[in-house]
Amino acid sequence: MSDIKKVVLAYSGGLDTSVILKWLQDTYGCEVVTFTADIGQGEEVEPARAKALQLGIKKKNIYIENLQEEFVRDFVYPMFRANAVYEGEYLLGTSIARPLIAKRLVEIATKTGADAISHGATGKGNDQVRFELSAYALAPNIRVIAPWREWDLLSREKLLAYADQHGIPVDFKKRTAANASGAPYSMDANLLHISYEGGILEDPAFEPEESMWRMTVSPEKAPAKAQVVELTYRGGDVVAVDGRKLTPAAALTALNEIGGRHGVGRLDLVENRYVGMKSRGCYETPGGTILLKAHRAMESITLDREVLALKDDLAPRYARLIYNGYWFSPERKLLQGLIDASQAPVNGTVRLKLYKGTLTCVGRASPHDSLFDPTIATFDDDAGAYDQKDAAGFIKLNALRLRIAAKRGR
Repeated sequence: MSDIKKVVLAYSGGLDTSVILKWLQDTYGCEVVTFTADIGQGEEVEPARAKALQLGIKKKNIYIENLQEEFVRDFVYPMFRANAVYEGEYLLGTSIARPLIAKRLVEIATKTGADAISHGATGKGNDQVRFELSAYALAPNIRVIAPWREWDLLSREKLLAYADQHGIPVDFKKRTAANASGAPYSMDANLLHISYEGGILEDPAFEPEESMWRMTVSPEKAPAKAQVVELTYRGGDVVAVDGRKLTPAAALTALNEIGGRHGVGRLDLVENRYVGMKSRGCYETPGGTILLKAHRAMESITLDREVLALKDDLAPRYARLIYNGYWFSPERKLLQGLIDASQAPVNGTVRLKLYKGTLTCVGRASPHDSLFDPTIATFDDDAGAYDQKDAAGFIKLNALRLRIAAKRGR
């Protein structure tokens, strides 16, 4: 008899987590609490309630929460203040959502007196690491059940057979689609992005068909007329789009629509997973692509050169921490404090032009915090603002070691 009496399950209502729900009941003989997070995945989350009830979950044990504002405000925006990009390309859309889900799993476990939490991440992926490192950082004694590391249901066919055996409802479309999972790919969606993996994408030479993409039109089919969007920044975060004050979630939603319409934000990447293997994924991050470009443009005129250089040095490290599941680590918190302290002068407006998959900065302004001095930077007569003779001594001093080495033939 298991000593686990109650488990909180991260529950989407899909095939995998529905099978997990029943498997937890059968294997551990425990009470199951379901938690479904709405982080802008673009699908109705309420059907998860109906399915949980159908599978015997008590009404009081079903948690469905809209976390979109918290997701963008407390996770996405801090990440973009750091200009974090994993391996030079990936904007971390899946990675940044996991610590929030883990946080609520732990909180609900505490509230309901649960002994453990459970998730549907496989033993091959990164998400198991992100969920569990986050959970242990917040609740050191929490128990974690990862069914994919315990059971023998290691294919879609076995999952469907288990569903049939135990009367677990599966949408008919999911039975007839390629891969028997509702789509030919494994997909993850939230307000920041959609990712596509698996299926034919496991061949890195395969070009995905146009019908795969859901958030963006192809650049070829994007409007023939460019669009300029203006972002207003305060303290390193976007507070308005085209002069309209918006909450974080509303701003990202608006930028997703604008970027998607113009074919901005597609990525086809072979990345290095935490567990050691290479994995090919395709991503759509239209709003995030705009945010990254605009934020860097805003910093270019408001941050000191060496402060910006230090941030550039730290950004890849910060990105790896998020990718590898260390959001709640002391080192990420330390870096965040340094990054946030740098953002006080990052105020003003940035204008970006979108056209057929391209994104170009066409203007930036910060009336009170700009370090750009046109009287010094001008190529015209600067009226003595900059003495060009000063450059000679600077160059000679920096050349001294080079000259000494040259004299020695080195």
